Amino acid sequence: MTLAPTTHDRGITTLTLDSPANRNALSARLVGELTEALAGCAADDTVRAVVLTHTGNTFCAGADLGAPPEPAAFVALMRAIVALPKPVVAHVTGHVRAGGLGLLAACDISVAGPQSSFALTESRLGLAPAVISMPLLPRLDPRAAARYYLTGERFDAAEAARIGLVSVAAGSADDLDKALVPILDGLRRASPQGLAASKELVAATVLDSFNQHAEDLIARSAALFASDDAREGMTAFLERRDPSWAL
Repeated sequence: MTLAPTTHDRGITTLTLDSPANRNALSARLVGELTEALAGCAADDTVRAVVLTHTGNTFCAGADLGAPPEPAAFVALMRAIVALPKPVVAHVTGHVRAGGLGLLAACDISVAGPQSSFALTESRLGLAPAVISMPLLPRLDPRAAARYYLTGERFDAAEAARIGLVSVAAGSADDLDKALVPILDGLRRASPQGLAASKELVAATVLDSFNQHAEDLIARSAALFASDDAREGMTAFLERRDPSWAL
């Protein structure tokens, strides 16, 4: 299973990434299922907002190297979250890596717990955070973006909140659940028209990034994935060894 059956509670639809065996990696199948589910939410007048969460100890580990989606399909998924006329709230209790940060950044609001960790590991694989830059760079502190894009360092939920990646960093699991209550209550109290119009305003800069840069970044991503460095980086990752360039 890659996407658990959706649940509905007083206007809130929950979509759950449910492939813990591969750390909810972005396979072609998962990207397709999530894109279809979001389209269903957009067309359903009973849906006021969407919560995106996960099973297991990882929200999303990035691309599934065994069955990766086409870059254009992943871009379409992130853009669908940004353009959805209903708020999308990420509920993160585990780790987020690489492309998973793009999925997270596409969401309008995000809460993360103390067990969460984050890293942009692309540079260590001979790649770059190309297509995920479209939702990430408009949201992140520029100096922090430069640091974590280049070094691939891991950081925690408090740092993710400081640099603009997440909205709320909770100190405990109980605090994480409590943080969702006023957020979801506020979304339930808002009118559908008010939510759509307000989201259009706050998401405009991110959506402009997709409109301006998608074609170039898709091509850049494809070229990087086809490179010798990327083949070595991904092979080393799968073989659990250092790549040839490591000092």
